[in-house]
Amino acid sequence: MNLPLLVAQILLLVLGLVGVAAAEPTKALDHGLKALLCLGVTFGVARVRPQVFLKGGVWLWLGSLVLLVLVLFVGVGTEESTGTRRWLDFGPVRFQPSELAKLGLVLQLASFFARRGVYKKLLSATAMILVTTLLILLEPDLGTSVLTFALGIVVMYSAGVRITNIAALLLTLGLLSLPFISVYLERHPYIQERLFGHTEREQVLEQGLDQIGKAHRDLSNGGLWGLGPDAPRFDLFAAHTDLVISSIGFSLGFIGVLTLLFAYWLIVHSSLKIAQQAARVRPLTPSVHGAAVLAVGCMFLIVGQAMINLAVAVGFFPVTGIPLPLVSYGFSSMLVMGAALGIIHSAQREVNRGQARMLQQQAAARQSGPAMAAPAAQQLEEAEQPEEPQESWEEEEWEDREGEEATISLTPRRPVSS
Repeated sequence: MNLPLLVAQILLLVLGLVGVAAAEPTKALDHGLKALLCLGVTFGVARVRPQVFLKGGVWLWLGSLVLLVLVLFVGVGTEESTGTRRWLDFGPVRFQPSELAKLGLVLQLASFFARRGVYKKLLSATAMILVTTLLILLEPDLGTSVLTFALGIVVMYSAGVRITNIAALLLTLGLLSLPFISVYLERHPYIQERLFGHTEREQVLEQGLDQIGKAHRDLSNGGLWGLGPDAPRFDLFAAHTDLVISSIGFSLGFIGVLTLLFAYWLIVHSSLKIAQQAARVRPLTPSVHGAAVLAVGCMFLIVGQAMINLAVAVGFFPVTGIPLPLVSYGFSSMLVMGAALGIIHSAQREVNRGQARMLQQQAAARQSGPAMAAPAAQQLEEAEQPEEPQESWEEEEWEDREGEEATISLTPRRPVSS
């Protein structure tokens, strides 16, 4: 297990428990049980090798697409957004298929690029991203659909797709989507209300007593050390879900918020370190390549969502309804984020195996060098060769990450003297 990654998860789960207890004390026990379940899912998934995720990624992705189609017909919304269909009710459990779809997209893209490379595969990968994004957009869920599209782009870049190709793709899709944007906004006027309400909130609300204004008030009242989870406070809508950061800031102050940011930084640092280690493995096998892509994709799945949630809480973005990963109250997000962290742990172990194999091959090559040089020295001595040292060379071939080109490097051995 990756220790910094495990520490980050425990910190986020504990902070989430404090935030939920401060906002909704009756839900604290339920949230604590879900946090333990999330930790158990992480340990269970971490024991699985990345090859399993790469082989089963297509089935998880296709299954999530079926659920996204199903939610359009039998899905339910919330009391605040009755016109949306985002959840599926399974008895006492309410599940959000879009959370599973994001993880399925990461696994499918990682498997696709690891098996087939990135050369002339841009259109196929783009189609996978667009299908997933459009199904989420029809719920409608604009915030999650934008995050899903960005997630696909990040996975493409981490797999090795050139930034120029990605830029050309974004420009083309942007131009093609212009005629449909106005139609979509007319059919869903609540999106315009949120956008214009966010830009005009300072002029409309003199005291800033809207949802974001109240979150700012709680964050400022917490001070440096916080007032504790049981301190009296004003009611705040979604204080245990979308705006749980305000409850953490009120209870634990600036120190609590700083600890939360540090935990997310640990996730970013650990995941990028895995990708950096994988880039030095030679030969770069599909399993190691796929593990690196999985690590980066799952990292952005967690941290990208956290960035949007925190941007909403501080007033940079309009309200999107995206929870804070591993912190907000809920079942779907908690379960998926726990699995994503387990995949990062699994990717770390696979990269370590690749590095160990590479070191063993290098050690074997070094050991075979002197053994081959001794008979050659005896032959030179018997033939009374000149005293000038002679150099022998050996060829070492390795394939690049796409398996399309081979580079030959010439490495001189130790000079053999007569």
